[in-house]
Amino acid sequence: MSVRKFVRGMVTAGTAAVAGVALVFGASGPVHASATGSTALGTFDYDLRGAGIRVPVGCFLTHTIEGSGKRITSQFAGVDCAGLAATFSKFCNWRIDFSYADTDNRTYRTSRGATHTECKGNPMRHVAPQTLPTYGKACAKFHVNGKLRAVQCHYITK
Repeated sequence: MSVRKFVRGMVTAGTAAVAGVALVFGASGPVHASATGSTALGTFDYDLRGAGIRVPVGCFLTHTIEGSGKRITSQFAGVDCAGLAATFSKFCNWRIDFSYADTDNRTYRTSRGATHTECKGNPMRHVAPQTLPTYGKACAKFHVNGKLRAVQCHYITK
């Protein structure tokens, strides 16, 4: 056995032992939460400078949020397509907004994204870390050509 394989095996065994101890006795440090969810867009048509564009079934708005409590450390949303939709789908005049509502479902903040005039097959938006003033929900909203096409939300609770 070479020295490299021996050292690599010892490091792997040591890492597994430390992870096992952390699971048995509990790891200390901040508790973080994250969530990812997807919503199907469904088929729709829209007009772009006189040309009809059809988006087939197979595209999804995916929204990911990470943080702890009311503190959001990372949040992004994007559209992914699978199958034939991945080959033929382009979104023109698109934007992604993020909205925040309290536990009574009253929207208190909306971060409106820029409208992108270029046609893109995988639109995405990321927002800066932030601390919310109250618990409730955070939603990503996907618009194409000025029309809301999908919403995906995550509840933020204690």
